[in-house]
Amino acid sequence: MSLSSHYKKGSIELACDEAGRGCLAGPVYAAAVILEKDHTNDLLDDSKKLNAKQRNSLRSWIEEHTTWAVGKVEPKEIDEINILNASFLAMHRAIDQIPKAFDHLLIDGNRFNPYHDKPHFCIVKGDGKFQSIAAASILAKSHRDQHMEELSQLHPEYGWSNNCGYPTVKHRAAIREYGITEHHRKSFQLLPKQLEIKW
Repeated sequence: MSLSSHYKKGSIELACDEAGRGCLAGPVYAAAVILEKDHTNDLLDDSKKLNAKQRNSLRSWIEEHTTWAVGKVEPKEIDEINILNASFLAMHRAIDQIPKAFDHLLIDGNRFNPYHDKPHFCIVKGDGKFQSIAAASILAKSHRDQHMEELSQLHPEYGWSNNCGYPTVKHRAAIREYGITEHHRKSFQLLPKQLEIKW
C-alpha cells in the first residue's frame, strides 16, 4: 500500500527526518523535503525498509523532483548539546537551506524544537505514513551512509562502511583494540560498563 502524499491537502508541506541518532560515531544527519503535488512516487517508503540500491535510486529521483536540503551536526556538537537537541539542530540546518516558502512542517517522531514561527506536526513513524517524510528519511540515511563510507576509508578498522557507526560487535571490538577517533561520540556509552575504556 502506498503512503499518503500529503498531511493537509492544498498546503505546502516541508517534511523532516533524521538518521544516525543511535550511532557511536559520525554526525547525525537530517533532511528537509518539499514534495510537489504533481511529483509523488508510490515507491517511497521508510528508508529502513529499503535496501541500499532502492534508497540510492529513490535518492536520485528525490533530488531531481523535489525541493530538498540536508543538514548535519558533528560528534563534538552532539557531545555538547546531547543527541536529541543535535537531531533537532540538524533538521533546522536543513530547513535553513530551503529556498521555497512553506506552510508548515511535518516532523518524524514525537518531539521537535519549533522552527521560528512555523507550525509543525509531529508524526510517530511518519516515514512509514507520508511520502514526504519517507523522502526525507531516504535522503538523510543515504547522505549519511555515503559520509560514513568516506570516513571508513580513513579508519577501516571500525567497519563503518558496513555498520555506518552503529554499535555492532565488530565496531565495539575495534574500539576496545584501537581506542576512539575524533569521529566518535564521547558522551555515548561506547562499550559495556565492564569493558569501558579510558579516554
